Amino acid sequence: MARVNPAELSPPRGFSHAVTARAGTRLVFLAGQTALDGEGRVAATSFPDQFRLALTNLLAALEACGGGPADLARVTVHTTDVAAYRHHAAQLGRIWHELAGRDYPAMAVIGAVRLWDEEAMIELDGIAVLP
Repeated sequence: MARVNPAELSPPRGFSHAVTARAGTRLVFLAGQTALDGEGRVAATSFPDQFRLALTNLLAALEACGGGPADLARVTVHTTDVAAYRHHAAQLGRIWHELAGRDYPAMAVIGAVRLWDEEAMIELDGIAVLP
């Protein structure tokens, strides 16, 4: 994969403008993950902790398919509180670096009225490209 960030676009902070993949690769579509524990309960209450657990869950699903964080081509962040996402952006970036490394996929943050799990404030889904 290659991350593409054209000079004429605003500098990306925490995302890539585009990601390309070669033909002959395998796509993995990752379902939305929230801060659920193994028992199916939302196991975090703070925004950063929910982000950490949702990302951990997303990466666990990707790992089960044979991939890792560098294989993520796209991640969509759904949140019930865009202002909280912006407020915690630096901390969320540190969590991303800790769990997923320094490369960012193409990303979008979408505000939602609520998520499937009522206590969830954040949900992550994604697309990965495996060799």
